[in-house]
Amino acid sequence: MFEPTIKDIARICGVGVSTVSRAINDHPDINSETKEKIMNVIRAYGYVPNDSARNLKRSDAKAIAVLVKGIANPFFTSMITVIEQECKKRHYAMELSHIEADEDEVDVAQKVVKEKRLRGIIFLGGLFSHSEEKLKKLRVPFVFSTVGAMPENISRKQYSSISVDDRRESARMVEYLIGLGHTKIAILVAEALEESVGKLRLEGYCDALKAHGIEVDMKLICQTEDALSHFSMENGYLSTKKLLERGEKFTALYAVSDALAIGARRALYEAGLRVPEDVSLAGYDGIDMAGYSVPSLTTMRQPVEEMAKDTTRLLFDIIAKKAKHQHTTYEAELLIRESTARIPE
Repeated sequence: MFEPTIKDIARICGVGVSTVSRAINDHPDINSETKEKIMNVIRAYGYVPNDSARNLKRSDAKAIAVLVKGIANPFFTSMITVIEQECKKRHYAMELSHIEADEDEVDVAQKVVKEKRLRGIIFLGGLFSHSEEKLKKLRVPFVFSTVGAMPENISRKQYSSISVDDRRESARMVEYLIGLGHTKIAILVAEALEESVGKLRLEGYCDALKAHGIEVDMKLICQTEDALSHFSMENGYLSTKKLLERGEKFTALYAVSDALAIGARRALYEAGLRVPEDVSLAGYDGIDMAGYSVPSLTTMRQPVEEMAKDTTRLLFDIIAKKAKHQHTTYEAELLIRESTARIPE
């Protein structure tokens, strides 16, 4: 595949190498129109200015990158640990990068691949909102793991994915709560935009309510704080406090991650509400901490170890040209614990 050098960019733009260098380094001694033209070409060709990386052979590196969006979510800790173990078995290094909520993971990936001479990428978390053309610029194999829904306009032959069906599994959790007699079910939802995991789990919540003839009450849908990490315990705590301060009445609270649920538990306690006697509380993910909280948390457990191993195996098989892109959807497991109870008749 064509990997442009600074000389290629200069030739395409019809300028000298020094002019391209001035544009890249935001030097004042360059015409604004020329600079804009150069930067547009750089973006179009996926050029990342890094001389040392360009002068090294990619084939010499034995490393992959793991790019994580939502690293504050303890769920990813277990996945990263397993992925790192699988890399060590294959004598590969693992480069871990945290992607901020407002960053584009593919843009970051392009830069990391060139700077670190990587052979592949694993994307953890976030959402999929990239064009097929943009993905082709990565030039190394990649796997999307535990990422939101994939757009239908992109060929599934262009990427691999490992996930659970977040919408379906979220509906299963809400159906369980309905089966306990709950009809006033509040939801603590994070990042409910585009095709994110948060939105899929919210859609599952709505699906279950509608299937049982229960009207979706918008006042019981509590969005987490944008200023904080979306899936953190702190966000769960503060968001639940706001929900309670609004005076909304509910008998069950479903948080779309265990970390949010654990934070919510603290807010309920401070408000004098007992779990599960006054409010049933449920989470999603199945992190270890959820089993040791008091009361232990009812949750939808994702098969973390299996998903992490499958993600890593698939990436290395594609790198070795032993496999083509694949898509695997796992089932989650409903873990019924002490934090949920039937409404007294």
